[in-house]
Amino acid sequence: MTFDEFNFHEKITESLYYMGFKTPTPIQIQAIPEILAGRDMIATAQTGTGKTAAFMLPVLNKLAENPTNHINTLVVVPTRELALQIDQQIQGFSYYVEASSIAVYGGGDGAEFNDQRQAIENGVNIIVATPGKLISHLNMGYVDLSHLKHFILDESDRMLDMGFSDDINKIMQYLPAKRQSLMFSATMPALINSLTKKLLKNPIEIKIAISKPAEGVKQLQYEVFDTQKIPLINWIISNRQEYHSILVFTSTKRMVSEVVKELKMKGIKSQGISSDLIQKDREQVLLDFRSHKTRILIATDVLSRGIDIKDINLIINFDVPADAEDYVHRIGRTARAETKGEAITFVNKDDSYKMIRIERLIEQKVQKVELDKSLGEAPDFKKSSGSDGKKFNNSKKGFSKSSNYKGNKPRANTSEKAATEGSQPKSKGKSNYWKKKPQRNNPNTSNK
Repeated sequence: MTFDEFNFHEKITESLYYMGFKTPTPIQIQAIPEILAGRDMIATAQTGTGKTAAFMLPVLNKLAENPTNHINTLVVVPTRELALQIDQQIQGFSYYVEASSIAVYGGGDGAEFNDQRQAIENGVNIIVATPGKLISHLNMGYVDLSHLKHFILDESDRMLDMGFSDDINKIMQYLPAKRQSLMFSATMPALINSLTKKLLKNPIEIKIAISKPAEGVKQLQYEVFDTQKIPLINWIISNRQEYHSILVFTSTKRMVSEVVKELKMKGIKSQGISSDLIQKDREQVLLDFRSHKTRILIATDVLSRGIDIKDINLIINFDVPADAEDYVHRIGRTARAETKGEAITFVNKDDSYKMIRIERLIEQKVQKVELDKSLGEAPDFKKSSGSDGKKFNNSKKGFSKSSNYKGNKPRANTSEKAATEGSQPKSKGKSNYWKKKPQRNNPNTSNK
C-alpha cells in the first residue's frame, strides 16, 4: 500500500512526496481511514510506529479542504520535548497547506508566554500543548475552543503515570460536545479504560502489538553490584571508540548528574539531560547529541518515548527499567532502519526479577556476560580504586569518596512531571509558530 491510496488533498500528497514518505506503517494503514471518516478512536501503538503521521495527516487533510481562522485541533502530550517534536513534524506535513501550529509548554519566560498568547489570539489552527501550561492559558479566558474539531491525547498512559489525570479532566471541561476525540497510548493500563469512557463516543479500537527489539540489536546483560556500575561503564565506553553515539539511561535525575561527573573525572566527555535543566539548555543538549557534537548522553526515561534520535550505536541501561515495555522503548533508540546496534543492561540482585519480566515480554533471553571473562584489560573490581584513589570492593559501601551514589534507592520526588511544565525561569526558545514562512504565519490571510 502507498499513501496515494488514501486520496489525500494534493497539497498533503505534495508534502509527503517532499518528505520522502512512500509506504504507510500498520498504525497509519488502520487509523487514517477511520479518522478521515470522523470516528473516535483509542489506539495502542508504541513510539516509532508512525503515530504522529497517523493522526496529523487526516487532520491536515481536512484543513487543506476547509481552511479556517479558528483553533481546529488540540493535541495534548506529557512532555515539552514531545510537543516540540510533533509541532516540527506538523511543519513538514503542512508545508504546502495554509495551516498554522504552535507548541505550548512551560519552562520559558514571560516573553515566551506572551508569544504563545498572541499566536492563540490570532487564530492558530493547531495547538500542541503540555497539560499545565495549556490550563494556564485556558484560565486567562482567551482560548476559544468553541470551533474545535479534533481533540487528541498522545502518550495517554505516560500522562496518567505522571499524575496528569486531574489536568486532563479539567481540559475536557473546555471542549465542545461535538468533536472528534482520539487517544493514542503505548500501553493500556486500567486508568485508560476509565478515561476512555469519559472522552470517547462509540470509539473504534486499534491495537498494534508492541514490537520486539529490532533484529539488529545485540542485547547483553551484566550482573553487577552497584559499586561496579561506574567502573564498568567507563570500560565499555573506552573499549568502543568506534561508536560515535552512546545513550545511557538512568532511573533518576540524581544519577544523571552522578554518572556525568564520574565520566568526566575519568576524562570521558558527556552531557546529561533531565528536567533539572532549563528548556533552552535541554534543547541545546539534544541538538548537540543529534548532530554528534556530543558523543555520550546520560538521560532519564523522559527520552525513552517520543524523541526520535537516529543512528545511536549503543544503549546502556545503567538501571533496569521498572516496566518491561520501557526496556523496549529504551533500546528501540538504536538499530533503526536496518542498522546495527548494541544494548547493554546492568542488573543488580534487586533488579533480577525485572529482567525476567523483560525477557518474558520480548520472548527471548538476554545474553549474560560474566565480568571476569569479558573485561580483558579492564580493572579488577575487587582490587581497583575508585575515582579518588580509595580502594573499594564488592560491598554496598560505594565506589569512591567523591561519590554519593547509594545504589538503586530512588530519592523522593523523582517524577519527570517537572519535565512537562518546567518551573525553571529564563529560557528563551522561540515557538515554532514564529518559524513558519511569512505568508503562512498569519492565520488571517486572504486564502483562509
